[in-house]
Order: sequence, then C-alpha cells, then structure tokens
Amino acid sequence: MVITRTPYRVSFFGGGTDYPEWYREQGGAVLGTAIDKYCYINCRYLPPFFEHRFRVVYSKIENCLYPSEIQHPVVRGILCSRDYDRGLEIHHDGDLPARSGMGSSSAFTVGFLHALAALSGHLSSKEELAREAIHVERILLKETVGCQDQLFAAYGGLNIIEFRRDDSFLVVPLPLSRARLDELNASLLLFYTGVRRIASEVAATYVPGLLARRSQLMRLREMVDEGTALLTGNGSLDGFGDLLHEAWQLKRGLSGAVSNSQVDEIYQAARAAGARGGKLLGAGGGGFMVFYAPPEKHQRIKETLRDLLWVPFSFDTGGSQVVLYSPGQDYAELDRCRSAAQREPREHGRNELPEQNGTEKPQPTAPSRLP
Repeated sequence: MVITRTPYRVSFFGGGTDYPEWYREQGGAVLGTAIDKYCYINCRYLPPFFEHRFRVVYSKIENCLYPSEIQHPVVRGILCSRDYDRGLEIHHDGDLPARSGMGSSSAFTVGFLHALAALSGHLSSKEELAREAIHVERILLKETVGCQDQLFAAYGGLNIIEFRRDDSFLVVPLPLSRARLDELNASLLLFYTGVRRIASEVAATYVPGLLARRSQLMRLREMVDEGTALLTGNGSLDGFGDLLHEAWQLKRGLSGAVSNSQVDEIYQAARAAGARGGKLLGAGGGGFMVFYAPPEKHQRIKETLRDLLWVPFSFDTGGSQVVLYSPGQDYAELDRCRSAAQREPREHGRNELPEQNGTEKPQPTAPSRLP
C-alpha cells in the first residue's frame, strides 16, 4: 500500500502566462505558493478475489473490470494509456473541495502518478511528476489548462516559475526569512465562496485569444517581478495587496466568465472592510478567494464575509510526498492467471482510451473533470 500527500496551491501573479498557447510565443512566469491543504491518494494492488479488478473511491465508488470502464477521467486516462493490467484499489481524500480554484485536479493527477510509481518501486523526481501530469491533462485528456498547478503540486514551496518558449521551465524558490514568510502568511485570508466550476471550461473562454490580449498578459507577467521585489525587500507588504487588486482587475478583463455578480459583491465587501486587494483563485468563475489585508483588519473582514467559510492556512515546502509505503503481498501471478482467463472480446475493448470523436466505440459518460 502507498499513500501520497500532495499540496494545493494559492496563485498570486502571472496566471494566464502559464498556458503553452502564450508562453511558446512570449515566455511566461507565475508567482505563487503551495499550502498546507492536501490531496491524499491511497493506492494498493487489489487481491484477485473480487468480481471487480479496479475499485476507485472518491465522491463516487466505482467497481470495474477494465480500465476503460472507469468514469474518473484521470484514472481512466492514465491506466488506459499504460495498458494497465493489475488489479488496483484507489482512494482519494481531499482537504478542500474539487473545482474550487486551488489546483485540486492537478494535485490529484500528481498524487496518483506518484502513488503508481511508488507502488511499482520507482522513485519519481519532482520534475518527472510535473511533466507527466502536464502530459496527462493537456495531451491525454485534451483539457484547456495551464502548467503552474502541476508544478506547485509536485515541488511545493513559495516560488517563481518561469515558462520558456521551448517548453522547459525553471522553479525558483523565494529566499524569504521566517519572519517575512510569517508576515505574509499573517496578512492573507482565504474564503470559500461555495461556487464550484470546471476550470478548463472557464479557461476555454479566453485562452484561445491570449495572444490578442498581449498588453494585459505582459502586464500580468511584469507583476511577478514586482511582487517578488516587494516580498524580498524590507519595506511594508501593503503594496503586495495593491498589486493583487490591479491583477484582479486585469484578469476580470480577460473574459466575462472569469467573474460574476456574486464574486464581485464579495470582493467589494472585503475591500470596504479593509482588504487592500485580492483575487478569485484559479481560472475564475467561483471557488476560493484570497485577500491581502493588514492583520488588524482581519476580524472586520471575517465578520463582513461571515456567510462564507474562512480557511486558515500556512505555506507548504515539501511538495508531493509518499507518506506511507508498506509493501504487501504481491498478487502478480494470480492476477496474470485471472487476466488470461478473462481475455474474451468485449464491446469496447479492455484498455482502450475513448475515441475522440465519440462515434466508433461507445464509452461510459464521464464528467469532464473530477478531483
């Protein structure tokens, strides 16, 4: 049995420049941090004594005979692409809800890849995990997602991440003192709006036109450097909140789907109560909002937003980790015997990925994204 723990993230500046549609032409960078809220994946080889060979437990419970029958898109995509032929049981637990702007989908992908690798006796590097997760989400699942979430999930930390035109990246941890980190952490407030959405669908409303919004994206990229200078300097951090406010106004202009009347009302109320700036996390549309405010303003902001759930957090530095590795009995030989006995033609094949046009081989209907 293997259990992995993979952090969610809070993004500050540069969002939008982490999409290949942009950085392959212009380069990109983001500033953000992993936090101490986690996705846990419990994975083990399933003993061959059950009618099913794959059991996937998340907000649903799936018992399947073949990977192609699994509805969870990440699990199905990874196992089908590997022609996976071992019985497997997978449990997911998360500290925060899915579809909420915290990078939960990428945390699941990174954590699951990490668990599969450890289960097979392979020690994955952080770079390997991040690259493979990007491949799964963008190539296998063909989702409109950026590339920062996978990196924060794999690496952890408060970082600048640079995206280069040749698809390489550089993760640069910010060298802040403990006192400065604590000061930043004490100035941030995280609230859950209760509105859930599919990030790739929101992103699809503006990503195809990113190159036409050059001035906005270039300014969002500049804010990464400005935010870094504020954090690594010795002055007040209040300018960090002001910069968040400017960034949010720019991001709202990318698409009408980024914000909505409910989010706008929350943001305006927080500002009136003392927040210097903030933003909706992730692609937009709902989920969590982060605010910067001097600590003495926090109580008033919490009272103003009392209908929302306030979530205390601190920064994570470890990234995705194997927190339990307990080799159990290897059922490989029994599994092979059972697999051989079951090799009979089926309606849509054993380990085939769904057809992209959806016309040749019918597949179970699956949500476009689950944690």
